[in-house]
Amino acid sequence: MAWFRSSKSRNNTKKELWVKCKKCNSHVFVDEWNKNLKVCPKCNYHEKITACERIQQLFDRNTFKELFSNIVPVDSLNFQDIKGSYRDNIKATKEKTGISEAVVTGTGKLNNKQVVIAVMDFRFMGGSLGSATGERILKAANYAFENNLPYIIFSASGGARMQEGTLSLMQMAKTCAGISRLIKNNIPYISVLTDPTSGGVSASFAMMGDINISEPGALIAFAGRRVIEQTIREKLPDNFQTAEYLCDHGFIDSIVNRKDMKDYLSNVLSYYNQ
Repeated sequence: MAWFRSSKSRNNTKKELWVKCKKCNSHVFVDEWNKNLKVCPKCNYHEKITACERIQQLFDRNTFKELFSNIVPVDSLNFQDIKGSYRDNIKATKEKTGISEAVVTGTGKLNNKQVVIAVMDFRFMGGSLGSATGERILKAANYAFENNLPYIIFSASGGARMQEGTLSLMQMAKTCAGISRLIKNNIPYISVLTDPTSGGVSASFAMMGDINISEPGALIAFAGRRVIEQTIREKLPDNFQTAEYLCDHGFIDSIVNRKDMKDYLSNVLSYYNQ
């Protein structure tokens, strides 16, 4: 993919032979790990993946075209904290990840079905929802509306981007407004929640899908576990805020393994008359 530049590696010469699963601590050969789409073959733990990896897994070969890459973060508040300026943080994150925002938007074919997609990348400032993030998601929704194409969003986010203050919170309403127009006109919108989906993203467009699905084991939440326990003064279930808990309680419709995701989405879209 011409739009993607590989991120820098601290050790370009050393090739690791094993990957250690973060959940079950099993050691898996790197080749097996990658072939299994970074899912542990022992416990089915789904490791976080990049936007580029997600797009490569989903789209038919050489059909993806990136849209709205010209929309980039702006330090409107001249924000500074103990780690430095927001502007410098953005620059460093771009260099490290090879992408220019926390979401990549575009269009392409999924099992020969033309769709519009927005894929969030947790590496870019925790997948936080900033003004440029929201603008890209809205523009992609408008593109789907104008071209009568299904819209799919893969969420992976810690919530609103605090460095942009109220501007980041505005994106919740703005993205929902764009998606609402699709829903009113019977244009499919599918939301896929991956690990983690939280804060302002979980409270807005991530839960607006005609169908809301998730990868196994994903953390899906608004407020943190400790905040809730301290507020209600009760101990929460161990699996609280997991995809499985939310599915059991009707908040999401289905849990889909990564290897099955492309065919699952294609089958769902086949029910719509395009």
